[in-house]
Amino acid sequence: MAINFPIPAYFIDMVFINRLKSFITKSFFPHHITANLRHDATALTSAAIDFGHMVTIPPAAVLFPSSVNDVVTLVKLANSRPVPFNIAAKGCGHSVHGQAMAGNGVVVEMTSLNNPSRISISGSESTGFFADVGGEQLWIDILNATLERGLAPRSWTDYLYLTVGGTLSNAGISGQTFRYGPQICNVIELDVVTGKGDLVSCSAEKNKELFNSSLVCLGQFGIIVRARIPLFPAPNRVKWVRMLYSNFNEFLKDQEKLISINNNDNNGSKQKGGLNYLEGLLLMHDGPPDNWRSSFFPSSHHSTIISLVNQHSIIYCLEVAMYYDDRSRHTLDKELDDLLEGLDFLPGYKFEKDVSYIEFLNRVRGGELSLRSQGLWDVPHPWLNLFVPKSRIAEFDSGVFKDIVLKRKITNGPILIYPMNRSKWDDKMSAVIPEEEVFYTIGFLNSSGFDDWEAMEEQNKEILGYCNSANIKIKQYLPHYKTKEDWEKHFGHKWKIIQDRKLEFDPKMILSPGQKIFNP
Repeated sequence: MAINFPIPAYFIDMVFINRLKSFITKSFFPHHITANLRHDATALTSAAIDFGHMVTIPPAAVLFPSSVNDVVTLVKLANSRPVPFNIAAKGCGHSVHGQAMAGNGVVVEMTSLNNPSRISISGSESTGFFADVGGEQLWIDILNATLERGLAPRSWTDYLYLTVGGTLSNAGISGQTFRYGPQICNVIELDVVTGKGDLVSCSAEKNKELFNSSLVCLGQFGIIVRARIPLFPAPNRVKWVRMLYSNFNEFLKDQEKLISINNNDNNGSKQKGGLNYLEGLLLMHDGPPDNWRSSFFPSSHHSTIISLVNQHSIIYCLEVAMYYDDRSRHTLDKELDDLLEGLDFLPGYKFEKDVSYIEFLNRVRGGELSLRSQGLWDVPHPWLNLFVPKSRIAEFDSGVFKDIVLKRKITNGPILIYPMNRSKWDDKMSAVIPEEEVFYTIGFLNSSGFDDWEAMEEQNKEILGYCNSANIKIKQYLPHYKTKEDWEKHFGHKWKIIQDRKLEFDPKMILSPGQKIFNP
């Protein structure tokens, strides 16, 4: 059962230590597992919390695997028990409601496998390049390794200090998704340890049911231990632009116009006829125009932007980027000017930067380090992420942004809003998104103190309640539900497939109990 954070380490010791020792010294655990299986307070406390810092769910033990075989062995042992114990694979623990936890079970700290040798780059210009990477690898390390070869993946998350297995289990989205699709649609092959303890290689052609299920599986069918990711020639630099709007409809119109211009060339690397990145965000409530996601606006303009926000209550910011290299730098400015010509942003409120490719992709890191230095990173994060159909987004603006959020005035973090193209997603995978061709991602990325996060959670509940009563037909991204009925509604027509795949790949319901899909 979830316990409100924080929970003292000594409490874990007193309540659980005797049972833990008994659990770990069972004779059926081979030595190479017990050697890496810990039940000390430090390990348990770390595995009992996540990025959300709102719940604490202690496991019985934590496995720090030294090889993929350790993971296989653990899952097989769980299956061999008369009453199987639960297992949760944890990467960077970037869930917010305990989804990466295993109460009274075993948490597998996947980053224990981290080794530079588990990033391997192969291929040729004729066949294409790809990277074979461990599921525990961080995207920032993959970026650095591939850039050394002048290559890079083309779909990213906004924050790069996440594991491959973690983002592929949830989709992996950002401002590139409208053009290149989510990260799950940029994978060639996987190695997966199923809930039965089988290590299986799968792709869209081989073991395709497991492949399609494991991507966005929320950890339900298997643990991703390797992914093969296609690579493309990497650009050198990025022209990065932000524009401000006071009119929501004009903001929407311009976003949708820009994501409709996204014709790729054959390898998807060189810009032809469209942007590489597009996101939108809201500026509200007397706060600074810059936030932890990036410091962008010139300091000389901060006072005028804050005045503009105070005048209109909400200002909408459109953020776009175009990548370029030495071959395209001479034509970049004209191409970008042509794209942005006719947009209805506020005159005088267009700001540009020219940065390196890695500086742009890793733009959140500076804000993170600043917050860490102030002790403001490891705090509660009552986040809410939604997919909203295009046809209802204006209603969402009036009912949520201009009503619920403005009235409560408790926002403390970025609010993102940007569109995606449904055609860039693969419906054979487990992901659930709105039925319309264009839908919007909404992200309420709030932070709070340990004594006031409940107010933000109440706001999230009010937002969800409004959407439900208005029948907006949203879908949660990084979903959090507590009942089977809610999960059935979430997956919709895919629910029967999800049930069947669970019985096929994890029949004893061992994996990812923290999601509460099959483990109430």
